[in-house]
Amino acid sequence: MLRLGVDLGGTKIEAALVDEAGACLIRRRTPTPAAYEEKLDAIAELVAHVEREAGVASPLPAGVGHPGSLNPRTGLMRNANSTALNGRPLDQDLAARLQRPVRCANDANCFTLSEARDGAGAGCTSVFGVIAGTGVGGGLVINGALVTGADGNAGEWGHTALPWITAEELAVSPPCYCGKTNCVEAWCSGPALSADHFRNTGQELSAQEIADAAAKGDEACQASLERHAQRFARALASVVNIVDPQMIVLGGGLSNLPGFATKLETHLQDWAFTDELVTQVRPAVHGDSSGVRGAAWLWP
Repeated sequence: MLRLGVDLGGTKIEAALVDEAGACLIRRRTPTPAAYEEKLDAIAELVAHVEREAGVASPLPAGVGHPGSLNPRTGLMRNANSTALNGRPLDQDLAARLQRPVRCANDANCFTLSEARDGAGAGCTSVFGVIAGTGVGGGLVINGALVTGADGNAGEWGHTALPWITAEELAVSPPCYCGKTNCVEAWCSGPALSADHFRNTGQELSAQEIADAAAKGDEACQASLERHAQRFARALASVVNIVDPQMIVLGGGLSNLPGFATKLETHLQDWAFTDELVTQVRPAVHGDSSGVRGAAWLWP
């Protein structure tokens, strides 16, 4: 049985046909347009392309991962950093455009579902998935099922406050796009790592450039990575204290930083309210395929 998944990202849209074993048989990508109607058009073109390439006889139900969430009362999108989506009935519009049933879920939820099913969290009863890149998002799977919460916002730890904030951090209090300050996302995203490095060194470097320089022995870059890891571990400690997951799976661009998962697991022991840390931290097994795979599995 084939399943159709779509990952609607800020920079790219991906569509894939996934088989029963979880393999992506066909994957195609296209840059994400800025305008809402153009996003719908791009998704429709990708879906038509992959189904035509696979020789699919009748339209498959579509699972779609996206930033933000659908308000369960109004049916409208909210909290998406791709702001053109906000206030729109994305699932209804896509169902009409694609002429098929559509199920939508937050992209971090899709990522977590994929990794809990047969990735780094396979066999675990509780998995917290983290996407850390240009933003910071999260999802929770317990006993194989997504936990979306009463308002559809479960897992949004990126918009909680950075815990155990220091006087130096409080003096900075970086603003977040959500309108608040000192959010985990404002301290722990890729751009936040770059901003922190700039504040401390005057160097404008991307997260990857900081990591590359650190690997070559640059002490200032090493210090920036250490500050970032400490903050990230503090933020994850709050998740551990509330959810106590067996596994935390890391995805997004920052998950590719060398040794990041191991460093976070080590630092978590200092902040989590436990005498012995049981939660493991691992990078995603399926990498950037996890989002579209999880979207495909929104259908049973």
